[in-house]
Amino acid sequence: MTIARKVLSMGMAGVLATMLAACATSGPDGPSIASGPKGVEGSWIDAKGTGLSTFATGTFTTVATDTGQKLAEGSYTMTGATSVEIHGTSLIRQTPVSFNCLMVSTSQLNCTSAAGQNFVLTRRA
Repeated sequence: MTIARKVLSMGMAGVLATMLAACATSGPDGPSIASGPKGVEGSWIDAKGTGLSTFATGTFTTVATDTGQKLAEGSYTMTGATSVEIHGTSLIRQTPVSFNCLMVSTSQLNCTSAAGQNFVLTRRA
């Protein structure tokens, strides 16, 4: 009987260890799942690879990928679940810039400037 108790105790200890490990890797609503990017937050690169735009907490900055020179800055507003309005200043031309973008996937923004020019931004990992 003592051997049976030891085996049972060891089995319960294993179950308890497994349960504790599960608690450490899960939240109150179950196991954690790595969440993907939310909205436009993060870094996006243009199709030619010349400008890198970073969106964070309602502001954006665009820098040249070769020199790191700041090209534009401003703000953005999510106007829907997948649409964003961007307003700012071109620091090279010292003129206002304005774009409307549609997030067609978590990694692609299709944008149109106020002048009607279309361009694509791709999320940078």
